[in-house]
Amino acid sequence: MRDHLLSQHFLRSPRLALVLIGHSNLKKHDTVVEIGAGSGVITSALAKRVARVIAIEPSHETAAKLRANLAKYDIQNVEVVEQDFLEYGLPDTEYKIFANPPFHLSSAIMHKLIEDENPPEAIYLILQKQFALKLLNTDRHYTSKLGLELCQKYQTKIRYPLKPTDFTPPPAVPTVLFEAKRIDFSAPS
Repeated sequence: MRDHLLSQHFLRSPRLALVLIGHSNLKKHDTVVEIGAGSGVITSALAKRVARVIAIEPSHETAAKLRANLAKYDIQNVEVVEQDFLEYGLPDTEYKIFANPPFHLSSAIMHKLIEDENPPEAIYLILQKQFALKLLNTDRHYTSKLGLELCQKYQTKIRYPLKPTDFTPPPAVPTVLFEAKRIDFSAPS
């Protein structure tokens, strides 16, 4: 349990959450799955920008706080799901991912997303920079096996660097907003 606490870093500012969403391709009609919604800093920002948010939060106490925070602002387009994301059945319709997951679950989450029968159209995750670099298909950095698998279906890039002071508690490692957009193989080249 202690390792989990050490790898979870929460965004401090709803304003920053909106800035990060602005660096994504999220649209008004989208359904977005948020992994580890916490008390709702990202959730409330997403609710302002997309049609539907599915906020996955495994902790009963935190999910209750999230529901209370959403009720304060009369946010109606969020479904809170109390479940471990790794056991959650992803939607069978089009959806995107936007989340700030615990760092120690980043690899398992990415595997689940890209290996699902219905992978997301786009993935936006706040990740340790070192892990994100391994997911890029580039000659400048080592690309991991997971990165090579990801790049077969997605275009990847680092969208936005974050500062330790953007989080509570501040992470001891550089952190970025990572993007993976599904490649449309049906489009003419």
